[in-house]
Amino acid sequence: MKHYHINIFYSEEDNGYIADIPDLKYCSAFGSTEEEALSEVLQAKAVWLETAKIEGKPIPEPRYRPAIYYKAS
Repeated sequence: MKHYHINIFYSEEDNGYIADIPDLKYCSAFGSTEEEALSEVLQAKAVWLETAKIEGKPIPEPRYRPAIYYKAS
């Protein structure tokens, strides 16, 4: 599975965390914690990719990268 950049930020308006994947249009999720938002958006990503595959829609290549990149050794 391709690795897509995920943004997670706190929303005062929603009183919780929003996670989104910029490369996958409309792929986002909400959680009361950062971890919950991440877990939810990973589920949304799996459904997004499976739906695109079933419908024969193109799967975009990852384009977005985090400003700080860390690679564990």
